[in-house]
Amino acid sequence: MTKPVTLHLRAEKKPLEARAALTPTTTKQLIQAGFTVYVEESKQSAFKAEEYAKVGAKIVPEDSWKYAPTDRIIIGLKELPEEDTFPLIHEHIQFAHCYKDQGGWQTVLSRYARGDGTLYDLEFLENNQGRRVAAFGFYAGFAGAALGVKDWAFKNTHADSEDLPGVEPYPSEGALVEDVKKDLQKALSKGAKKPKVLIIGALGRCGSGAVELLTKAGIPDENILKWDIKETSRGGPFKEIAEADIFVNCIYLSKPIPPFINYELLNKPNRKLRTVVDVSADTTNPHNPIPIYSIATVFDKPTVRVETKAGPKLSVVSIDHLPSLLPREASEFFSKDLLPSLLQLPNRKTAPVWVKAEKLYKHHVKRLSREQKL
Repeated sequence: MTKPVTLHLRAEKKPLEARAALTPTTTKQLIQAGFTVYVEESKQSAFKAEEYAKVGAKIVPEDSWKYAPTDRIIIGLKELPEEDTFPLIHEHIQFAHCYKDQGGWQTVLSRYARGDGTLYDLEFLENNQGRRVAAFGFYAGFAGAALGVKDWAFKNTHADSEDLPGVEPYPSEGALVEDVKKDLQKALSKGAKKPKVLIIGALGRCGSGAVELLTKAGIPDENILKWDIKETSRGGPFKEIAEADIFVNCIYLSKPIPPFINYELLNKPNRKLRTVVDVSADTTNPHNPIPIYSIATVFDKPTVRVETKAGPKLSVVSIDHLPSLLPREASEFFSKDLLPSLLQLPNRKTAPVWVKAEKLYKHHVKRLSREQKL
């Protein structure tokens, strides 16, 4: 007989991160399946503690996971605060951003190793076909394209000395679409023409989300250039990116390729490109195919300027938690996809998705040990 599983949903700490790994809907299904679920109170979650309590979750104080019994599995979304350095003694399910040589990955991973904990990284939970069991890709692309259009429209209605102001999570997908439409209409009323948008990775989850936002916002299909492997197989840089008004990067990259865009193309006086949205936002990834910026942006300050010698003002949106712009819908979408794998947790020592995740963790811990010796 398998041992019952206790999950502990921790409060997110990343500023303006309003999503949750478990929603009241999936929490109810887990409890009905025999799980015990603790949910921390949270000031920034899109879901209220009362919603979880109504479906049978046990509400506990924020940050109580740190002192919870070691048999609880701690589940969250984004990375833990950088200022925390104490060893991690639990099993953790979350995005940790430390498997692709990101800056500081050794520091992050060492916390699990020092505490004899375990990391099941959500980015690498895969089924037998090697496909991720759950991802925020669709809403990342949707939100990224929305901010791309908003930034482009802002540039057409404001002076170059001004940057796109901060944004906050929207209550619904419809509210975001209407806001984008309003900004777009302002730009058109000032004489701008509807933008040409080039999307790389258009056939994936993320790209399909970007296409849907653009379509709902009123961008005609002929203005949306949908690129994927076929179009990029010749290798960059691509002059077509500089000829578009907005470029949205939706690819997931794990190996080096020629850059999609470079300063030689950006510094030509006939460049049209004004906004780049790097949905992947792998800012510290050595394989980043958009090497024209070096910082991740945030909702409070969504863009970073690119210093160019010619052409119009150019900015990059590189927010690494874009789906938080639509926290409720994005959370429901992700949590629903994750649920079948969570239901296998009682058998995680034999269930392939969890076995693979633990094996990957141990592989990177060995890498960490080798680097520390060197």
